[in-house]
Amino acid sequence: MSTPEQDQEFVTLVSGDGYEFILPRSTACISKTLRMMFDPLSKFSEALTGRCVLENISGEVLEKVCEYLCYNEKNKDQVNVPDMEIPPELCLELLMAADYLDV
Repeated sequence: MSTPEQDQEFVTLVSGDGYEFILPRSTACISKTLRMMFDPLSKFSEALTGRCVLENISGEVLEKVCEYLCYNEKNKDQVNVPDMEIPPELCLELLMAADYLDV
């Protein structure tokens, strides 16, 4: 039996420096890591609260990750989609975040 928290339509991602980003659960779950964390059967606290604190990811990087997740969700069935703009100074941190989040 699921609780109201587990049925939430939106989840919150929190950066290590305290910035919060609210996304539709389906968008956040593009990330395999977040999908496992928010899975009601996982018994993770994130699944119960709908809130995930990502201590090792800065707000600036998490904002770009969230932008990518929304971009991916919006354009998943499209062809010839233009590339996202990614500031060169964030490339390494974004690559590490993408690897951790499995996106």
